[in-house]
Amino acid sequence: MNRWISRRWAGALILAAATAVSYAQWTNPADDIPAYHPSAPLKVSSLPPILSGSKLTGENFRYPWQVHTYQQAAKVSNVLYQLPCNCRCDRALGHTSLRSCFEGVHGTECSTCAKEGLFAYQQTKAGKTPKEIRAAIARHEYESIPLESQ
Repeated sequence: MNRWISRRWAGALILAAATAVSYAQWTNPADDIPAYHPSAPLKVSSLPPILSGSKLTGENFRYPWQVHTYQQAAKVSNVLYQLPCNCRCDRALGHTSLRSCFEGVHGTECSTCAKEGLFAYQQTKAGKTPKEIRAAIARHEYESIPLESQ
């Protein structure tokens, strides 16, 4: 009887291990990439605006880099639309791209979003394509952007 029970436990453990190992084949690697759009929006006017002008004041815009980041983001709106945001606000806030971070105040509260926005502006001005900028963001090249000196 004890032998039968130990075989049953061993079988259950093998089945559990096999299930855990095989689960990896059903996961989607694309789920690990934050949300973005693969091409520019068809009609920019239909998107929510990036905060600008008098909206760049108040408690959320206490530091000059916050205002500067939004001003630069507005200049490359179509590019931001095609970029992911590594802070994973797509999961937490339902954002659809890095552009979403600047449609509200999230870009002022999150250094990842702010750095990626400034990085996207700099790379666009340097002639990089959105696809090239996406690859650089995936390599975390934006992390070297010093926000305080903006």
